Amino acid sequence: MSALFTPMPLGLITLSNRVLMAPMTRNRAAPNGTPHSSTVEYYCQRASAGLIISEATQINAMGRGYINTPGIHTQQHIDAWKRVTESVHKQGGKIFLQLFHGGRISHTSLLPEGQSPVAPSAIRANAQTFTENGLTDVSAPQELTLAEIEQVIEDHRNAASNAKQAGFDGVEIHAANGYLIDQFLQDNTNNRQDAYGGSADNRSRLLLQITEAIADIWSASCVGVRLSPTGTFNDMGDSNRIDTFGTAIEKLDSLNLAYLHIVEQFPDIQTSDDDYRVISSLRQKWNGIYIANGGFDKDSAERYINEGKADAIAFGRPFIANPDLPKRLEIGAELNNYDPTTFYGGDHQGYTDYPFLSDKNPL
Repeated sequence: MSALFTPMPLGLITLSNRVLMAPMTRNRAAPNGTPHSSTVEYYCQRASAGLIISEATQINAMGRGYINTPGIHTQQHIDAWKRVTESVHKQGGKIFLQLFHGGRISHTSLLPEGQSPVAPSAIRANAQTFTENGLTDVSAPQELTLAEIEQVIEDHRNAASNAKQAGFDGVEIHAANGYLIDQFLQDNTNNRQDAYGGSADNRSRLLLQITEAIADIWSASCVGVRLSPTGTFNDMGDSNRIDTFGTAIEKLDSLNLAYLHIVEQFPDIQTSDDDYRVISSLRQKWNGIYIANGGFDKDSAERYINEGKADAIAFGRPFIANPDLPKRLEIGAELNNYDPTTFYGGDHQGYTDYPFLSDKNPL
């Protein structure tokens, strides 16, 4: 049997296969951040993944980065997500919640009382976000004070506790793709002069403090971290990626976490030789479970695992269009094509209506 379809221990649980569902924003929550009933069906349909990592879910109201994204900071959120986890578990699946704070990638119209987004430094991103008016330039952020940073850490802790109440099997910390924690990590978005800025040690401080706070709620073996060392999405960049992310990864490695999840490639963006060099160097600094994400098919995923470059592979867009993706890959079945026009927002179309190999739908 291909290693891609063999079980894998992950902390306190065992995954049935190594075909994981990557976190993907779908913009189908209620305006107050409560997941809709269709979200239950969406995740239940994909319960055959070795592990589902949920869409980015904001830890507090100020963490909202896009319209109609889910939260995990009210009782309504907890109750709605509990219906999701129960449904996935009934199908034998496992699911982690991805904890998210958008930081400067937000807009005043999305935030309480029209407040400005927050960030490590008051540097506006050359980026856009989805609002009621469609794609809109992000608003200028305000620099977080030390007291506000402490509150961000506490809000991550509370969100992790809420995720446990909602029945998730663990949590993933979103420290990738240009959102708040990534903004602290990289030096083009962080020009602070205090304990959270300057050196790579200082810039990784928030990530480590959040991770340790969450590990107080969950066993560290139930906590994963997602990074994107070569990503430029959301106007990101760093002057020394190996030093910055190597420092962060070495610190994370000492915590005995569930896994490290790295975005190695990005949709429609050519990966350079230097990017591959960075990823290869950083991979050597991690001794735990390593999950790779980005542009994989069955052959490349199997090759990666067989060569020891990853323990599991997270698939994104293929899982949108193929709820039974592990089975399709295992038997070499044809994949459904995805419709990019239905990725973000909308109703059941392009969300829960993609066909299975058989007519049997888990619900």
